Amino acid sequence: MNIYLTVILVSLAGSWLLGVLSNALSAKHMAPQPPREFADIFDAQTYEKSQTYTRATMRFASIADTFNTALAIAVILCGGFNWLDTIVRSYAFSPLMSGLVYFAVIGLFSSIFSLPFEIYHTFILENRFGFNTTTVRTFITDRIKGLLLTGLLGGILLTGVLFFFEKTGPYAWLWCWGLAVTFTLGLTYVAPSWILPLFNKFTPLEEGELRQALEEYAHKTDFTLTGIFVIDGSKRSTKGNAFFTGFGKRKRIALFDTLIKEQTPEEIVAVLAHEVGHSKRGHIKRRLAVGVIRTGVVFYLMSLFMQSPGLFAAFGMEHISIYAGLIFFVLLYTPVSLVLSVVSNYVSRKHEFEADAYASQTTGRPETMISALKKLSASNLSNLTPHPLTVWLDYGHPPVLERINALAQSDK
Repeated sequence: MNIYLTVILVSLAGSWLLGVLSNALSAKHMAPQPPREFADIFDAQTYEKSQTYTRATMRFASIADTFNTALAIAVILCGGFNWLDTIVRSYAFSPLMSGLVYFAVIGLFSSIFSLPFEIYHTFILENRFGFNTTTVRTFITDRIKGLLLTGLLGGILLTGVLFFFEKTGPYAWLWCWGLAVTFTLGLTYVAPSWILPLFNKFTPLEEGELRQALEEYAHKTDFTLTGIFVIDGSKRSTKGNAFFTGFGKRKRIALFDTLIKEQTPEEIVAVLAHEVGHSKRGHIKRRLAVGVIRTGVVFYLMSLFMQSPGLFAAFGMEHISIYAGLIFFVLLYTPVSLVLSVVSNYVSRKHEFEADAYASQTTGRPETMISALKKLSASNLSNLTPHPLTVWLDYGHPPVLERINALAQSDK
């Protein structure tokens, strides 16, 4: 068997198996009673509901992963990529236009096949547990906006990548690297003002106790905020959250209205302190640097493999093309991507502990951060006892129990 095909099929099947095994082990790993640290926030009914929700989401994830993996393998083995390539070539487009059409059709089919799972997750699974507040109209407009944005922004980036690989020879990967990094940084810069408001309403936080507390903390830690906004998260879900957007002098904090409703001002300050900790401890800059380096490595490896005759033979292709090579390399890269994801999650979990510690030190009240984490866990029906394999594979944040124990130790 073609070595490329073997690697790809084994990688797809292996990733699927790890995911299914992880979900099965986590389902068995859940404790019958909530950990004693959560006795004050999880009553028996809430804890039972969280376990039911966790099992339901894991079961859904396993079914979706099984379908997607089976579909990908079927398309590969049945020559679906070559079939589509033959149709696109029959229109005699230029190589660049052929590539854009090829990607557009694959993206459209991917969206169509994923739509039933998105509908089920939003309107049945999340609705069953009282989380969903998304209307049919919001769901449809979100998908339309998402497709248009992906088509526009993705089309611009893809056009540049295809152009450079077609025209710049052995240095194409350098040009693509520079383009991708510039494009990503540009999006990060404009997203708070131009992109995110297309999906949510950002309202400046009104004057009052909470705003004053947040501004005082930012001033105390010499952290510049260009704005504190309330985002209408309740438009789609009852789950609470908060995040930073932008960078440099355009840093903003966005607080979900659901978070403000559930947490005290002191707890929200602790959440802000955690995010400030990421900045003060250099996590954001390190992640950015690692991302830039990783992007360059990916484009370099892509330049080595994407026009390999053996790789195209693995997919039964009659013609070699830049655009198909991009897709095939992504599939070939699956095992490397999995390993890097595990490493990235490990580093991210360390960063979360450091950010928690920073919040504890600068607020002087670790118990407030603990309280905030407990409330979020209860309102989001979090799995309090995930299996180590699940944490290892999927968790960019440490399990909440580990975070609470670490914060409790810092208070001694």
